[in-house]
Amino acid sequence: MSRNVKIACVQNCATPDVRHNISTSLRIAEAAAEDGAQLIATPEYFSGLETRDGLFLPGAYREHDHPVLPAFSRAAERLGVWFLLGSIGVLNDDGRISNRSYLIDPQGGVIAKYNKIHMFDVNLEGGSYRESKTISPGDQAIVADTSWARIGLSICYDLRFSALYRSLAKAGAEILATPAAFTRVTGEAHWHVLQRARAIENGCFVIAPCQYGKISGGGECYGHSLIIDPWGRVLADAGDGEGYIVATLDLAEVDAARQKIPSLQHDRKIQDPDNGSEQKPQLASAG
Repeated sequence: MSRNVKIACVQNCATPDVRHNISTSLRIAEAAAEDGAQLIATPEYFSGLETRDGLFLPGAYREHDHPVLPAFSRAAERLGVWFLLGSIGVLNDDGRISNRSYLIDPQGGVIAKYNKIHMFDVNLEGGSYRESKTISPGDQAIVADTSWARIGLSICYDLRFSALYRSLAKAGAEILATPAAFTRVTGEAHWHVLQRARAIENGCFVIAPCQYGKISGGGECYGHSLIIDPWGRVLADAGDGEGYIVATLDLAEVDAARQKIPSLQHDRKIQDPDNGSEQKPQLASAG
């Protein structure tokens, strides 16, 4: 089995029109495949996104009716590539939505699914977001096998929860997928440093396709899709705008990084902080 794989990250700006977004993403993916990409990753909610009063509305369908899945399954088979669909909105029986990734093999089969665990309920300059109002969180970490390496799956806000990536690396992940629709405000402050940190602390490659541009209904995505090596070096950065990035990953670099700094072997169980007192803290009184 080859330990080299050429990976591409698609960067698009999703509209509320799912069919339009499918067409756009497939056009970019086909160009990446012509450029030699063997695994092509798309951003979170790449097939449809709008916001309304801080709520996320991702153009959801029931899984068996979702137009994205047959379109990309056929494309995978036609192009002979793997697809990591960063996420799509999947309508559940209770009327709520799952923010779900899919890994599709070159025969068009779904190899793995992952439901985003951590919900983006935040207060930012210019507005607040409440993902949990419309989206149901998942509760299962997923590592999936490909022809080259094991991939740990995650989505967007998950990036801030390092324990998830530690568990993925401990389960054998050599590549961490972090597809996103990161906001411009948080992206400018944190996107690059968080992605590099997840690569460095786990000795993994990171592939991070991200949407760019204005979101219908309010908000803006940061772009700057990234591919990062296990030493934390940025191999490709898409900047702002539509397109794709591509890089060849040498999976031997994972073993090399982990041999230099074997921190995955050095984890120790620790006790939670405890001041040793049962006394509850007292509030200071004014004056």
